[in-house]
Amino acid sequence: MSEKATILVTGVAGYWGARVATRLGREAGFHIIGIDREPPVKEIEGLDFIKADVRNPLLIELLKTEQVDTVCHLAFVETAQPNEPAFDLNVMGTTKVLGACAEAGVRKAVLKSSTAVYGARPSNAAFLTEEHALRGSKRSGTTRDLLEIETFCSGFRRRSPQLILTILRFANIVGTTADTPMTRFLQVPETPGLLGFDPRMQIIHEDDVVQALAHAVLKDVPGTINVAAEDVIPLNKMRALAGKPPISIPHLLAYWGQNLLTGTGHRAKGTLPFEPDYLRYPWVADLRRMREELGFSPHNNAEDTLRELAERRHASSLQTGPISMARDEEQLRDLIEHRQQARKREAVTSTGVEEGGQDE
Repeated sequence: MSEKATILVTGVAGYWGARVATRLGREAGFHIIGIDREPPVKEIEGLDFIKADVRNPLLIELLKTEQVDTVCHLAFVETAQPNEPAFDLNVMGTTKVLGACAEAGVRKAVLKSSTAVYGARPSNAAFLTEEHALRGSKRSGTTRDLLEIETFCSGFRRRSPQLILTILRFANIVGTTADTPMTRFLQVPETPGLLGFDPRMQIIHEDDVVQALAHAVLKDVPGTINVAAEDVIPLNKMRALAGKPPISIPHLLAYWGQNLLTGTGHRAKGTLPFEPDYLRYPWVADLRRMREELGFSPHNNAEDTLRELAERRHASSLQTGPISMARDEEQLRDLIEHRQQARKREAVTSTGVEEGGQDE
């Protein structure tokens, strides 16, 4: 192996893994390995891909053989409802990855988490520090798994103090390409709030999530760090900036609908991104450690991120209108004419060959 430091990204076929691997690949002096059960859909320049499951017991040998310096663990499946296959990959997979890192002598590991682990409660402080108790809802599959992972990490840090473990807790992620609960919530035609409640909210642009993860990989900052855009926005203003009508429903109706959907094993995708409490009570994270210890500042503020989402949605709606249909018809007509001409040329060529064969 060359003298380059080796960084291994798990879940490299997923959205976050692929983007972080791409971002890290632009850094000089590093060898980037990506592992997943399937290769990335799009080729990532400079990536050394290895087909493997993070739960494979040979992961320890792989880390040793490749002399991995840092692992950025992004093999995680988000689910609305708790389910065992996701739990096995998310929680058991993380415990196996961290255990392999400790045994193989990996120097650092970086994990992605969420500020949803704090929970949304009327008694929450104005700003929740990283030391705040984790009281997130376990009715959400994603939040439940993150709570289990963070509980494990608390003990792991004590057992393996030699390994630098960094956990980034991101606020609601919003972007035009990332499929996240808050993005879906803000993109449906009618985005409801809860009547009489307008909690302060935090978001972060999808691009800043990638930059923060890469920053944590490249800089040694042990511990847990909240990450969000600096500006805090009331939910109703968020909806307005995203171009949504001010529709609100009684909170009791929201809880009733949530219970009904939970009982059937389904979640109204896009309607409520979390338990109703997360749209009723505040869960605003303190960002001092992000600024002072991680030394990271998001490039995009919350208001601009929401406006970008609204503009993209408006542009998409225009593309499905009459002008777009006419353009599609014109392009298809050109394609058909091109293929017809190609077939005529093939027919002429084929006739010439047959005639030549008959002369012989």
